[in-house]
Amino acid sequence: MAEQQAATKPQYDISIIRPEVRAEQIKLRGQRYSPERLEAIRKSLRTLSTLELMAQTIYRFQITNEPGELNRHIVTAMCNEMGHYQDFQVKLYEYGFRPSLLRVFYWFLGYLLGVGSRLLGRRAVLKTGIWVESKAVQHYAHLLATVDWDDDTRRVIEKDQADEDGHIGRWKNMLTAAAPVPAEA
Repeated sequence: MAEQQAATKPQYDISIIRPEVRAEQIKLRGQRYSPERLEAIRKSLRTLSTLELMAQTIYRFQITNEPGELNRHIVTAMCNEMGHYQDFQVKLYEYGFRPSLLRVFYWFLGYLLGVGSRLLGRRAVLKTGIWVESKAVQHYAHLLATVDWDDDTRRVIEKDQADEDGHIGRWKNMLTAAAPVPAEA
């Protein structure tokens, strides 16, 4: 199943930070699903929602008052993660679920990672972004392969995963550009 989906995986425009959502796209979901399928969806949506809260919090606390491209990209990534968080909150409520009460701990972890990396400097900020987004891409791939999603929710998850991949590329490019040039021997 995962191989077939990977071969036909749609391409998403990651330059769109917050895709438009229309009222008719909001639907009540899962009424005829088995309890096992619903439980897998509930756990996965809670996980995705909680991790997106952590990601947006990391970016929020990495922002400095210094003008520059890094701050612009961090603000852009934060806005994008806020959209992902909203995506999963909406999906939770469409299925009749609630966010996890434990999400406050992920907010706090995001705060620590954001402030800590900011204090350690530009390279730490970029490396933290690469690490967090790489974990997210892996998590998205696992959940896409193992959970029986409805088509609309699958498309949201795939788009959000593509965004995370875009963040990794951006942070890697900025890290490479910031690397000191080795002296010639």
